[in-house]
Amino acid sequence: MHDRRGVLLRVSASLRPLAADDWPEVHRIYAEGIATGHATFETAPPATWGEFDEGKVVAHRVVAVVDDRVVGWAAVSAVSARPVYRGVVEHSVYVEADARGRGIGHLLLEALIASTEAAGVWTIQSSIFADNHASLALHARHGFRTIGVRERIGRDAAGMWRDTVLIERRSRAVT
Repeated sequence: MHDRRGVLLRVSASLRPLAADDWPEVHRIYAEGIATGHATFETAPPATWGEFDEGKVVAHRVVAVVDDRVVGWAAVSAVSARPVYRGVVEHSVYVEADARGRGIGHLLLEALIASTEAAGVWTIQSSIFADNHASLALHARHGFRTIGVRERIGRDAAGMWRDTVLIERRSRAVT
């Protein structure tokens, strides 16, 4: 949404836990993100709610809603079943194209950080394409730091080698 001068306006969104009923919208947003070529090496979202659900930690899934429409989602996956890594998760944040740049990603990431910290998670990590400057900037504003760059770590759907930036956020609340 823009004002009369063309200035992008922030959107007021509500947040709530991501539920099975949200799957059609989550799937749509996930597919849209994949289609940009800047979100993931995946070529398609999981085909079913069950496939998505089994890979995500139930306690740390959230959607952003504007005018009764899901416009973004965030979720985490455990990085390992080993007890020593019980406080380490990998996360994803996806926002539909029409809602990007309006603070939705900020709200989702803020909620995800609060949720994981309350549960004793001490590290949130992710791998972001090196040319996804908007996502890297969003994460930096939320205390994520670059651990390293993985050069030519994989080929995307077009067969191009891509670099990823490994980021993490260490909780100050969990000691």
